[in-house]
Amino acid sequence: MKNIPQKVIHQYLRHQKKFPHVWCAGCGNGIILGDLLRAIYNLGIKKDNIAMVSGIGCSSRMPVYVDFNTLHTTHGRAIAFATGLKFAKPEMHVIVITGDGDAAAIGGNHLIHAARRNIDLTIIIINNSIYGMTGGQYSPTTPTGKKATTAPYGSIEPTFDLCELSRCAGASFVARSTAYHTIETRKIFEKAILKKGCSVIEVISQCPVVYGRLNNITSPVKMLEWQRDNTIPVSAISKLPAEKIKGKIVRGIIHDVDKPEFTEEYDKLVKQFEKQSDNYKNNTKNNS
Repeated sequence: MKNIPQKVIHQYLRHQKKFPHVWCAGCGNGIILGDLLRAIYNLGIKKDNIAMVSGIGCSSRMPVYVDFNTLHTTHGRAIAFATGLKFAKPEMHVIVITGDGDAAAIGGNHLIHAARRNIDLTIIIINNSIYGMTGGQYSPTTPTGKKATTAPYGSIEPTFDLCELSRCAGASFVARSTAYHTIETRKIFEKAILKKGCSVIEVISQCPVVYGRLNNITSPVKMLEWQRDNTIPVSAISKLPAEKIKGKIVRGIIHDVDKPEFTEEYDKLVKQFEKQSDNYKNNTKNNS
């Protein structure tokens, strides 16, 4: 691993264009962006070989601030845009930045089918348990009983397990971390970017201004401490008694398998029929 310079992330930012950023004080998006940029630095990937795509939401502002090939697209459609981009430029590292509402609600269908097809995308879902930018509505990951502007008495809906959803749909790499576990998150990003196939990484993040105020947890430090105290590494599950695991969120690499990648399989199909077409033309020419 490289010795990462203290200000390495500065080389990847658009300093003259879009700052100051729109994120609230205490938000986890800046921490997670730093983890991602340090991962890219460690991997030595050139800026021109990266495309970052997002939809709409707080975390989806991330591509606006970075000096890569970027697409800031429509709500819930980041993965659809990224799929088209990957087909057109299969040699590029395509990274999708999306939120829990953007990915699991309006964009849920795209998430499922990107995983099912095993398209070579790195999909980072920043989960702050609420729609932070558009008014504080509850999302598919808002914990049952927690409040939102559209659930003033607490949400009664069960939540999505985004990692289990992605694994069952067919993604070849699935992981979870938090904004608190910043070094772990960066290492997971590195493995996910290099993985051939669909990689889905859920990063649990704090939203003190919207989710926190609605649920009487306004301190970002307290929210980070909650991430620390209520998650356990996947490697510890087999070593801990049941009472230590109950109610905890598992983090780490949850699923990692090798399987055919969709754009490569598509390219094989195209070449197969190109060969058949050439053989047909040659046979027709010889018989004429």
